[in-house]
Amino acid sequence: MSAPNLPHVVIIGRPNVGKSTLFNRLVGKKLALVDDQPGVTRDRRLGEANLLGLAFTIVDTAGWEDDNPASLPGRMRAQTEAALQGASVALFVIDARSGLTPLDEEIGRHLHELNVPVVLLANKAEGSAGDHGLFESYALGFGDPIAFSAEHGQGLGDLFQALLPLVGEPEESADDDAEEEYEYDPKSVLKFAVVGRPNAGKSTLINRILGEDRLLTGPEAGITRDSIAVDFTWTDPANGEARPVRLIDTAGMRKKALVVEKLEKLSVADARHAVDFAEVVVLLLDATRGLEHQDLKIASMVLEEGRALMIAINKWDVAEDPSGLFNGVRAALDEGLAQVRGVPLIAVSARTGKGLDQMLSVAFTLRDAWSQRVPTAALNRWFDTALEANPPPAPGGRRIKLRYITQAKTRPPGFVLFGTRLDQLPESYRRYLVNGIRRELGFDAVPIRLTLRSPKNPFANK
Repeated sequence: MSAPNLPHVVIIGRPNVGKSTLFNRLVGKKLALVDDQPGVTRDRRLGEANLLGLAFTIVDTAGWEDDNPASLPGRMRAQTEAALQGASVALFVIDARSGLTPLDEEIGRHLHELNVPVVLLANKAEGSAGDHGLFESYALGFGDPIAFSAEHGQGLGDLFQALLPLVGEPEESADDDAEEEYEYDPKSVLKFAVVGRPNAGKSTLINRILGEDRLLTGPEAGITRDSIAVDFTWTDPANGEARPVRLIDTAGMRKKALVVEKLEKLSVADARHAVDFAEVVVLLLDATRGLEHQDLKIASMVLEEGRALMIAINKWDVAEDPSGLFNGVRAALDEGLAQVRGVPLIAVSARTGKGLDQMLSVAFTLRDAWSQRVPTAALNRWFDTALEANPPPAPGGRRIKLRYITQAKTRPPGFVLFGTRLDQLPESYRRYLVNGIRRELGFDAVPIRLTLRSPKNPFANK
């Protein structure tokens, strides 16, 4: 049951986009049954939600289906439509990993016809697999979507900000600091994963940072199988500040062709999973072997997942020609990782402790850049200056019009560029904009997503 005077927030969306998982997240307990099979929820379910002190009745509904009104799916849809009558807000949920579907567009058209405020939630947006669907959802016409993960609780702060003007002020009894729990806090625990080829010294490096033999090490390759997370407090030597860190050790990643045993395949999959939920990832190289093609593949994988990346050359105490090695690796990285130039490169030694404080300090700085949001006004001031300095080309004598840009998400930073004839925008100009964002707006060497959006041509299919 729910309190009668609370505003009603109705979750709506097609089947299997995560509505019941979101409902459970907001009520703080598993009231709604969740399964991969679509159509599990059939009736409306009401619960009392409290989001950072914001109290409302949350309504879970059946998946919206286009079916005969007399059929079971049709009657379920009627229940959903009834729930929207008198609702304070509709939470329109899409699956960011699947992208927009015709059914999503149909639901969007129906919601536009109603006198109900709509908050668009792009669920399952963790990692990079949801970026495409997130940016696609702008076409629904409900403004900026919220990048969300009902399963992992990501995006709750953004949802709070969207609901606040629609459902009222937080309860007075709420903890005044509750909102900050879900917003980026530079002093929060740094999730820092260590990846690399087998025997690069990942576990030894973590043991050295911790000052104890916490992880099993040895000369044999492949000792680490599971991703192991260890929490500790690092003292910044620059100012004596205590900073919480979650160090994540991972299994070594060999060339895919060499990974044949099931256990090693599971270990590598676990390492990839650890990368997906890290904030900053350090790729550890072996100074006695230099930079190999497999290292570049691992680095590219980390960037594709949208994590902030840094490179550390381990075993520096036994490196031959250290200066030549460092310069050679730097040049190879700039050439092999052209999508993100200037990735931080640090020389370290797990045996002597060289460079470890510098590595952690850079990791915190990277996370700050990876998590920042640029105000729209400042972003478009930069954008106008960039266009004035280097106007977009005019293929065939017709100028490509770039109208404005907005930041759609953080962690990693994602931007949407609106304009016309963007399908003819050269990749070189796109790189010009991305490099400008990185250089002028303080994003440094973190991965940046830039999505192009043009208005649909109503005569395209005529």
